[in-house]
Amino acid sequence: MVASFRTVIQQHGKTATGIEVPEAVVEHLGGGKHPKVRVSIRGYSYPSSVAMMRGRFLLPVSAEVRAKAGVAAGDEVEVEIVPDAEPRTLSLPADLAAALDANPAARRAFDALAHSHRARYVTSVEAAKTPETRARRIQKTVSDLDA
Repeated sequence: MVASFRTVIQQHGKTATGIEVPEAVVEHLGGGKHPKVRVSIRGYSYPSSVAMMRGRFLLPVSAEVRAKAGVAAGDEVEVEIVPDAEPRTLSLPADLAAALDANPAARRAFDALAHSHRARYVTSVEAAKTPETRARRIQKTVSDLDA
């Protein structure tokens, strides 16, 4: 079940961007109001979920996706969406896993998060440029989750 449509990548706030998905496309996907999908923009494909915000169906287009797809806010693009039933997996860095395992409450909170929220923590840790920054981000992750 492939769905294609043309749209403009919209700027939301200072850095967030997304694309509006026509309601007919969401219905065509058959996955309810929050379907998990695989999105392709200019040959780059990524997993995501359609979200309902302020009465509109939206897909996020992160800075990483924009860079890999070669697009920016304001660009008109052809979007292809297919349902994605594959389980979402995430590889946890060993140091982050150890820190979470040392704090059972933080580990339970992390495991209860949606895939996208877990991925945000992992991406933050992996993007650190120095060991000190990485350690701070791991500590902040555990602290945030243990609150």
